[in-house]
Amino acid sequence: MQDVVVVDIGGTHARFAIAAIAADGTISLDTPETLHTADHASFQTAWEAFRARKGGVLPPAVSMAIAGPVGTPGNRNPVIRFTNNPWIIRPALIPEKLGTPHYTLVNDFAAVAHAVARAEDSQFLHLAGPDVPLGREGTISVIGPGTGLGVAHLHRTGDHYRVQATEGGHIDFAPLDSIEDAILARLRRRHNRVSVERVVAGPGIVDIYQALAALEHRTEPERDAIEIWNLGTSGEDSLAAAAVDRFCLSLGSVAGDLALAQGGFAGVVIAGGLGYRIRDTLLNSGFAARFKAKGRFESLMASIPVKLIVHPQPGLFGAAAAFASEHGARA
Repeated sequence: MQDVVVVDIGGTHARFAIAAIAADGTISLDTPETLHTADHASFQTAWEAFRARKGGVLPPAVSMAIAGPVGTPGNRNPVIRFTNNPWIIRPALIPEKLGTPHYTLVNDFAAVAHAVARAEDSQFLHLAGPDVPLGREGTISVIGPGTGLGVAHLHRTGDHYRVQATEGGHIDFAPLDSIEDAILARLRRRHNRVSVERVVAGPGIVDIYQALAALEHRTEPERDAIEIWNLGTSGEDSLAAAAVDRFCLSLGSVAGDLALAQGGFAGVVIAGGLGYRIRDTLLNSGFAARFKAKGRFESLMASIPVKLIVHPQPGLFGAAAAFASEHGARA
């Protein structure tokens, strides 16, 4: 049994926990603690605050899931910077500054893919395709609509797997009907190139909503993404509900495209808090039909199990799994 400090660092929050990794690779987490990045001058001071909460002693090993590029285990970025907070991390100084000679750094969405690889079948909700577990052989695509669109994939061979982080959220958005043409036209007025992240990430609901309003020649009040999501998922506002349904259609199309591109025929997993919040809407939307609507490959797409991961802390769990993989624990 090995204890490891696991950390999931985003722009607003840094979540900490102690993970216990058993000899067979089984992972358990203690109760996570959340610190606000704005309350701490640096990652080290946040680390010290967490250490104080744990009685002043932490295990000599750490795994961090970081919202940004981290390089590879043999070629770490010399300085890791965060997009939405002022912290920096210098990997070469981690053993000295944190007292952790053993460490792993992993991109936050790669950590989610590690969580997908190791989570029990009970941690997945079925969304589309055959209601069977994710494949034990082959490639699984992992897609996470949140503030942005995270994309990764993992490849399983027997008891082993390998994770690949990608920037798949930045492929071109391809409209499939006149409504999506209108959404694209609206976005093109501000962006020379429109990526799928502009549409099927949480903030994209604003442009979808406003494009639908323009199609109906309606003048709607300015609403932020949170308000539109709340109005749409509750059914309180019919235009917001139409925007949410359109989001689900586009997410289905993008998920299917990524599965084709990555060879994700062993399964597709939707991850992230947004996916979980709209799970009932996804189940009752056109997501599944759009996912498989790939022309000559429709029968192939219909054979792919599509799941939603419902693990409460996939970033922390995945950070522990990444440490176990890098340092030799079994999958």
